[in-house]
Amino acid sequence: MTGARADSGGSGGDLRGGAMIDGIRRLAGELGFDECRVARAGEARHADAFRDWLAAGMHGDMAWMERSPERRCDPREVLPGCRSVVCLALNYFPGDHPPTGWKIARYAWNDDYHDLVEKRLKRLNAAMEELGGRQRYYVDTGPVLERDFATDAGLGWSGKSTVQIHRRLGTWFFLAELLTTLELEPDPPFGDHCGKCTRCIDVCPTGAITEPHRVDARRCISYLTIEHKGPIPEEFRAAIGDRLYGCDDCLEVCPWNRFARESREARFHAREAVFGMSARDFLALGDGEFRALFSKSPIKRIKRPRFLRNVCVVLGNTGTAADLPALREAACDPDPLVAEHAAWAIGRIEARTGKSAGGGEPR
Repeated sequence: MTGARADSGGSGGDLRGGAMIDGIRRLAGELGFDECRVARAGEARHADAFRDWLAAGMHGDMAWMERSPERRCDPREVLPGCRSVVCLALNYFPGDHPPTGWKIARYAWNDDYHDLVEKRLKRLNAAMEELGGRQRYYVDTGPVLERDFATDAGLGWSGKSTVQIHRRLGTWFFLAELLTTLELEPDPPFGDHCGKCTRCIDVCPTGAITEPHRVDARRCISYLTIEHKGPIPEEFRAAIGDRLYGCDDCLEVCPWNRFARESREARFHAREAVFGMSARDFLALGDGEFRALFSKSPIKRIKRPRFLRNVCVVLGNTGTAADLPALREAACDPDPLVAEHAAWAIGRIEARTGKSAGGGEPR
């Protein structure tokens, strides 16, 4: 795209002919993005609903959402002179979950998507700078209500679970965006195609989707196993079932996934070193071993205590008497978060199997 600098410097000039966005789309495709569309910058369509959601405390521990909500609601507050939002989709679908006895949300099966996508965004940003634009780019990291702008751009629509749905990718894709001062011709929206379907609402194990397009994060398994830093409330532990990190239930049941195809990016597929382990094996990980096993993985960010907290809950729900010795060791862990959940898991298994941690009948 060298040499295509806009005549008007930072404004991008008159782009009704679409030549500039065609070049941006072409490069996005070369970088591996599956779709690239444009929305006009302005206040997000669900800005008021977002403010109400915050006021109701449904964001739980995610205090960062409370900071500068006006910036999150309008990209022009983030990037002065912002005129357009370039919305991108990247397929990450890695296929069916390996038979492990536990589950990790598909997006976290291997390398951290932030690193993989941001490298692509950096290259696209450099090309847009050559066109005279100033950008801010994000992949699930910046103060922008990304699904609103993706919907406005016709990059799918926000489902009743609030997950973005794409007509070809289903629910298995990452959203990314570049806020830009370039004035690009916006694409038409695709519309909402959920119809009367309520599968995502019906399948949620904890009732976190309290009504269409409204999720109480405090009840969501993805929130509880990833974002929540403290003990998992006992009322939700049984419902977590075999989910070690995140939850794909509301994504898996979407009928639009019948069009989904596996990602071409090998670094989104299952990491053998992780998926070859049993849930009990994870309890033996020291801090260094945990960081080595999950190097470059999004799971590394929650750190060992929270991950082992989750492991204990899964074992409490699915474990057998054979898991009790490892849990007894975990119950002596110096981190109280691990120790408390291990003790809970021991009690669950003993009640279910009639066996004590020492191998005999409970006293």
